[in-house]
Amino acid sequence: MEEPAEPAILHSSTGEIRTVYRAAGDRYLLIEVGANELRIDLRMRVHAIEQLLRKERLRGILDITPGIRSLQIHYDSRVLQRDELIACLDACEQAVSHLGDISFPARNIYLPMSWEDPATLLAIRKYMQSVRADAPWCPSNIEFIRRINGLKSIQQVHDMVFDASYLVLGLGDVYLGAPVATPLDPRHRLVTTKYNPARTWTAENSVGIGGAYLCIYGMEGPGGYQFVGRTLQMWNTHRATREFEAGSPWLLRFFDQIRFFPVTASELLEIRDAFPHGKYQVEIEPAEFNLRNYHKFVRSIEPEAAEFKRMQQEAFLAERERWAAAGQPEFVDPISEAPPEKVVEIPEGCNAVRSPMAASVWQIAIEPGQRVEAGQKLLILEAMKMEVAIVAPNEGIVELLHCSRGEMVTAGQNLATLRVNEC
Repeated sequence: MEEPAEPAILHSSTGEIRTVYRAAGDRYLLIEVGANELRIDLRMRVHAIEQLLRKERLRGILDITPGIRSLQIHYDSRVLQRDELIACLDACEQAVSHLGDISFPARNIYLPMSWEDPATLLAIRKYMQSVRADAPWCPSNIEFIRRINGLKSIQQVHDMVFDASYLVLGLGDVYLGAPVATPLDPRHRLVTTKYNPARTWTAENSVGIGGAYLCIYGMEGPGGYQFVGRTLQMWNTHRATREFEAGSPWLLRFFDQIRFFPVTASELLEIRDAFPHGKYQVEIEPAEFNLRNYHKFVRSIEPEAAEFKRMQQEAFLAERERWAAAGQPEFVDPISEAPPEKVVEIPEGCNAVRSPMAASVWQIAIEPGQRVEAGQKLLILEAMKMEVAIVAPNEGIVELLHCSRGEMVTAGQNLATLRVNEC
């Protein structure tokens, strides 16, 4: 007889803010605080519980990872029993049941940003060519942000981004110390959808907005946040500087408040070149975040914030209606609708260069009649958030080319024909 399945929720609190405890395998425990909504006081509660748990110094805890309204604990179940861990966490939670006038140390950090930087525009062009040309956020992410938030001009988007003070709620959101942050002032809280499907390439330290959160990409990679610009490095692997202390290669800390100021694209390149070497200094001011003062501020602007939220919701619904009117409320993968591959006859004395996967043709580096060496790059495909170089299997001459830039190809499809021996 099979044992009954373990309940999804192992334990839950009964206080004003409900907290649930979930098993995450046999070595992790996940606690979720409050409802699934953006509330800064929930992040403060998670932080307070985390600090108390660390002070307990329980044997067997390997790692503690805070989220915006969650806390994940990695523990050795051979040393620490799960029930003991839950009891300790429950006691920590009860100790912070009323945060009241709680304060945390913080910093004001002023970062340069190149608005609509050339690197972000390149990422958008690549996306349009190889992933989704008809995406409503293309060719301008900023115009999409303006539209979906009900703003009257691009300048309003610009002013709102540069006027906002972004509170860092999490780190490592998209690799290497990347912050997930949200404006302290709800009237600055722009909201967007994310790319669907995601981008295959994003330049390091691009700045984007997804949902109600801002992120600075810690490294080059895929992504889905809507671009507003680019800034300096969030991570410094090899050097200790004023901003990157020894043993701390990440720039930001929890509850830092980020403020952007505009620079040109060329100025940013100079800053990015100098910053990792300690030759450019970021302005950093010590500060404090007080929850009671923040609540007082939010209450003082409640009517204006509510009106801004109403405008956003109306604009978002109008945007969705435009997608439906255009006949594409949801994205349909063109690969799934592609016609069957045409059979290409391989002439005698030639080899086929085949695609290893279903993908989009991003670049073509050859043309018919061109001589190539074995291992030479012929094409670059994009698929599943990555680029794949297709190389020549042998020395020869390009006999035929069977694809074009932006075309969707299937696994095994012949991309080019190489003649092995010149006739």
